[in-house]
Amino acid sequence: MSVQLMWCKNTVLLFLFLGISCGMANKVEDKTKSTEVASQSDSTNVVLDNAINIKRIIVGANQTEAYLPLLQGKRVGVVANQTSMISKTEDGRKNFATHFNPETKVTITHFTHLVDSLKALNVDIKKVFSPEHGFRGNIDAGELVKDGLDTKTGLPIVSLYGKNKKPSIEQLKGIDIVIFDIQDVGVRFYTYISTLHYLMEACAENNISVIVLDRPNPNGNYIDGPTMEAEHTSFLGMHTIPLVHGLTIGEYATMINGEKWLKNNITCDLTIIKLKNYTHDMAYSLPQRPSPNLPNDQSIKLYPSLGLFEGTTINAGRGTEFQFQRYGAPTLDSTVLNFTYTPKENFGTKFPKHKNKLCYGEDLSNIKTKDSISLKYIIKAYDNSTTKEAFFITGSFTKHAGTAKLQQQIINGWDETKIKVTWKGDLDNFKVIRSKYLLYN
Repeated sequence: MSVQLMWCKNTVLLFLFLGISCGMANKVEDKTKSTEVASQSDSTNVVLDNAINIKRIIVGANQTEAYLPLLQGKRVGVVANQTSMISKTEDGRKNFATHFNPETKVTITHFTHLVDSLKALNVDIKKVFSPEHGFRGNIDAGELVKDGLDTKTGLPIVSLYGKNKKPSIEQLKGIDIVIFDIQDVGVRFYTYISTLHYLMEACAENNISVIVLDRPNPNGNYIDGPTMEAEHTSFLGMHTIPLVHGLTIGEYATMINGEKWLKNNITCDLTIIKLKNYTHDMAYSLPQRPSPNLPNDQSIKLYPSLGLFEGTTINAGRGTEFQFQRYGAPTLDSTVLNFTYTPKENFGTKFPKHKNKLCYGEDLSNIKTKDSISLKYIIKAYDNSTTKEAFFITGSFTKHAGTAKLQQQIINGWDETKIKVTWKGDLDNFKVIRSKYLLYN
C-alpha cells in the first residue's frame, strides 16, 4: 500500500499511504546524491465512499531500505521534530498510513517517530538536534529551545534554536552522518530551511555526510512574493529567493549546494531520499501540524500571506484555535472590520499580540484560497488602522518581507496589482535557477 491522492467533490486532497522499498543512488549536483525507491506494487484504484480514485506518494522517511544501508557502522545524528514520522498500520507493518479528512470518517493509522524507529533497528544514534519549536514541536515561535535529554530514548537533544543556530564542532564530535527529516511548508521565513543551511555548512566543514529524507511541499505548486535582498538577510531568510519558493526540502538542499550558498563556497556530501509518485501540482494534507500555530491545511495555505503580519502590530490568529486564518487588533476600524475575537494564552503561544484584548478584524477560516500570495489583507488592515504610525514593527517587517520596498509601497497606497508587477523580474530569474534543482515534475 502507499500514500495516495484523493480526488473528491472537485477538491484534491492528499492522503498518506507510505511504503518501504529499495533504493537507487543517482548523481544530481556536485556532491549531492539522490536516492529514489521503487515501490512494492503498482498504483491501485480503490473504492472509498463514491468510487474515489487514489494515487500513492511515498515519503523519504518510510523508505527505510534506501537509507539504512548508509547508516551501517556509522555514528548517527538526527535533525528532527514532531513531523519526523514513519507511518504504520494497525498490525505494525510500515507499508502504509492513512491520513484522511475527518469528514471521510476513515480511521487514521498510527505513526512511529523516526528516532524511535531507528533505535529499534539498532542504528547507533548519538544525538538528536532540534530546530525552532523544539524536538516535540511544543515551543512558541521565537522562544529559545534548550538542550536536554529525550525522556523516551535517553538521547541527548542539542538545540539549534538556542545559544547557537549552527552546530558547533563540539556538538558534532563523534558523528559520521546526520539525517535531516523535517516537514517544511515552502515559505522563506519558515526557519527550518535556515536550520538546514547551517547544518549542511557545519557538516561540510567537518567532513560529515548529510541525508535528507524528502517530504512534499504543501505550497510547492507556485512561486510568488518579493525576493530577499542580500542586505536584509537573517535567520528569517538567508538566501535571495522569493517568499514562496516552490521546492521540497530535498530540492532546496540541492540548491544550497549547487548555488554555493555555504560559507567559502564549500559543498556538503548530500544524499536525498526522494519522494515516490510525487509531482509539484499535487495538493498535500499534512498528517501532523508542522509547528504549533499551523494547525490545518487552511492555515498552511494562508501562511505566506498572513505571515507578513508577524512584522506588524496586527495579531494573525495566535492565541486562538484559528491561527493564520484570521487577523485583527484593537486599533482596526470596527465599522469596516467587524469580526471580533480575543487572543488568549494557549498551546500555540504564551504571549499572543493583544493578549486578552478584543480585536477587530477579518475571519478567513472558510475562504477559498488561491495558489498565490495575497496582499489584500495586509493592505486592508493598514488602510483601516487607526494608528498607522505604529502599524509596522521597525526592522521586523523588512526581515519578513525580505525588502524595505514593500512597506513603503503599502504606505504610499499602492494596490496589490501594482506591487506584484515589481516582483516579476526577480521571480522569472528565480524560476530559471529553480529549474536546475527540480527532482520532481
